[in-house]
Amino acid sequence: MTMRSPLAPAIRLLRAVSRDSWYRGLIIILTFLFYTSYHLSRKPISVVKSQLHRNCSEIPNPPANISDNDTTWCSWAPFDHANYKQLLGSLDTSFLVAYAIGMFISGIFGERLPLRYYLSGGMIVCGVFTSFLGLGFYWNIHALWYYILFQILNGLAQTTGWPAVVACMGNWFGKGKRGFIMGIWNSHTAVGNILGSLIAGAFVSTAWGLSFIVPGIIIGSCGVICFFFLVEYPEDVGCTPPDQMEEDKGDLENGQVMNSSTENILKTQTETEQDETVGHAEQIEHPQAISFWGALKIPGVVEFSLCLLFAKLVSYTFLYWLPLYIANVAHFDPQKAGDMSTLFDAGGILGGILAGLISDYIGGRAITCTIMLILTAPMLFIYNHFGQTAVSTTVAMLIICGMLVNGPYSLITTAVSADLVSSCQQHNNYLYSAS
Repeated sequence: MTMRSPLAPAIRLLRAVSRDSWYRGLIIILTFLFYTSYHLSRKPISVVKSQLHRNCSEIPNPPANISDNDTTWCSWAPFDHANYKQLLGSLDTSFLVAYAIGMFISGIFGERLPLRYYLSGGMIVCGVFTSFLGLGFYWNIHALWYYILFQILNGLAQTTGWPAVVACMGNWFGKGKRGFIMGIWNSHTAVGNILGSLIAGAFVSTAWGLSFIVPGIIIGSCGVICFFFLVEYPEDVGCTPPDQMEEDKGDLENGQVMNSSTENILKTQTETEQDETVGHAEQIEHPQAISFWGALKIPGVVEFSLCLLFAKLVSYTFLYWLPLYIANVAHFDPQKAGDMSTLFDAGGILGGILAGLISDYIGGRAITCTIMLILTAPMLFIYNHFGQTAVSTTVAMLIICGMLVNGPYSLITTAVSADLVSSCQQHNNYLYSAS
């Protein structure tokens, strides 16, 4: 009788992992990939800035028809004038204003549309608008309105990413180790910035149009992947929902799912909407949406929003201006300046994970953010005065600043956001089942 060998080690390992764990792992990978592509596609503008306006006197062997006093002949009009900083700033402003306004609209639509359709469509549209910025190079477009227009459109399209991926993660993961899990997961922001800098830097000195087109193709491809593979809820594939009852003791008084203050706020709104859902009682429905004013009344939303306002102010200043700052102060070429700026994002990865670990250990998101932001203020002054004295100093200061700035930024935009999303969904489910 032929002897049968034991089951292969790799197969035993595969069987040891539960079906739920496989799907949760897939969701982590997919959402990480998707939001990486969002940041990858918004990063190139910061790298290309140093190519749009250059000190042409440093370029050897200029064309014969160029006078010695012309130091902007190699710049890209209309950014070849003395007001180039204001023009470049207008590109950032147009994107960020559109992004801020779009976030209000995006949150409303994101709660009412299937996440898979919303996210995949958003990524494809982002890819198109990002590519149009790069096509300005090949079409030889020098009109400022063209670049502002597509910065506005891209800013609106970019808002489809964050609410959708956070909601999806909140659907799949409970609160137990959410700070640590999402601290690691939120490194997609820094990874996207790093990849965006490297990809844009690879083309910026030769054909800066590709610095936009290649990221545009990448995010568009991720949109196609999202359409075919994303699973919004564990129940959709027969997986066990996360144990979202794992909350602070104050959230479980008298058998209620949420703390009394949040429940009272949402109960008023939900009672007005119950008449609309009675006729659909026999259907399986996902949690209903909450209004904008209802969201503002949830404890912690306003406080953490204000905290994120200032953290994001600093983070986006580095995001959009750090490569140009390094190029002007340290006199690096555009590619090297872009590569050096990735150290800030590398520090952000460490800061996000560290903030998540600390918040899980001490059980306090707010105190973790407070301490890191207090340490950030003096560190930024130190970097401004001593950051460019030597390459080693620049490297160390960028990493430390990245940790302190992006640590609370990461914590608020991931674990805190998912906590609030889950709390709303839990309460809506509770009241819906009670009705």
